Amino acid sequence: MNGQEPLRRAQIVGLGLIGGSVGCALRERGWWVTGSDRDASHETAALKRGAISEVGCDTTAELCVVAVPVGEISRVVNELSALADWVITDVGSVKRPVVEAVSSTRFVPGHPMAGSEQDGVAASNGSMFHGAVWALTPSAQTEEQALALVHSVVASFGAEVVTIDPLAHDQVVAMVSHVPHLTAATLMSLASERAVSQTSLLRLAAGGFRDMTRIAAGSPSIWPDICGENRVAIVEVLEALIEDLAEVRDLVAANNRSGLTSRLEGARQARRNLPTTVQRPGDLIECRIGVPDRPGVLAQVTALATSLDVNIYDIEIAHSAEGPQGVLILVLDGGRASRFMSALSAEGFSVASRELG
Repeated sequence: MNGQEPLRRAQIVGLGLIGGSVGCALRERGWWVTGSDRDASHETAALKRGAISEVGCDTTAELCVVAVPVGEISRVVNELSALADWVITDVGSVKRPVVEAVSSTRFVPGHPMAGSEQDGVAASNGSMFHGAVWALTPSAQTEEQALALVHSVVASFGAEVVTIDPLAHDQVVAMVSHVPHLTAATLMSLASERAVSQTSLLRLAAGGFRDMTRIAAGSPSIWPDICGENRVAIVEVLEALIEDLAEVRDLVAANNRSGLTSRLEGARQARRNLPTTVQRPGDLIECRIGVPDRPGVLAQVTALATSLDVNIYDIEIAHSAEGPQGVLILVLDGGRASRFMSALSAEGFSVASRELG
C-alpha cells in the first residue's frame, strides 16, 4: 500500500435504490465496496453507476449492509452472520420481527428515513442521507463496538442518528411513513377512477394534490412485505385515521365552520412544529461517560439522547484494561448537551465534558 492506510471495506447485499445509495455514500468517503444482488443486471448497473467497486462477496469486510426486501431480511442476516465475523446492519422499514428473528450480537438493525420516487440503483445518490433521520434499533445483546461502528458510519453520511426501541420504531413509522403512503395511493386511485368520467380532473390537479400524492409514485413492490410485517401497527393507525376522517366528514356535512376551522388550525400549527432537517452546530461538546462494560449500555445512553432530542455526531468506546469499566466518548450538539448530561448523572453515570474548538 506504499505506506498508505488500507481502504476500509464494506459489503452490500441488495443493490436497489437504498443499497446503491449506501454504496455511493461509502465510496465517496473512501471505502472499497463490494456488492451482490440476486439479479445480475442490478450488479452490472451498480458498477456502471459507481455504487460499488466490484461485484462479489468480500468476507474480509468490516461492515455488511443488507438492503433486501423486508420479508427476506431475517433470513439473509442469519445466513451472513454464519459466513463472516463482520458487523451487519440493514435498511428495512420494519424492525421488531427482524430483531426477534436474529440472534447475532454483531447485528445492528437500522432504517434510513430517506428515499425517492425513482426506482433502482440507477437513481442511487450518495447525498440521499444528508440531513435525513437514520434509526438504529439495537437489542440488549447488541455488541457495543458494533453499534458504535454503524452509528459512526451513518453519521458520516450527514444523517441524524436516533436510537429507538424496535416496537416503538414500528409504531412510529406506521404513522409517519406506512399509512401516509397507503393514504396517498388510495387518494390517487380514487382520482384516477373519477377521471374516467371527469376528464378534466387530473389536468386540474395542482400543487397541493401533487405534493400529497407524490409518494404514491414510489415502487409498489416493497409494500406487500412492509404491510405484512407491520400490519398490527398499520391497522391501528388506519383505524384512527378512518375515525378522524369520519369526524371531518360530519363537520363538513353539518357546515360546522367553527369546528372545521379549529381542526384545520390545529393541523396547521402541528405541521409548523415539525422538525426541519438536522444542521451540524458550530459548537460541539465532547462528553465522557463512565459506564459498566456490559451489553446494552451504549444503546441505553443513545436512546436517552434520542428521547431528549440530542444529536450524537460521533462515538468512541474506550474499554478499561483494569476491571469491568469503560468510557463512552460522545461528540454532541453544544446547545443541547447540558440537559443530556444532567439526565445521565441522574441515572447514576459519571460524566465529564469539554468544548471542542
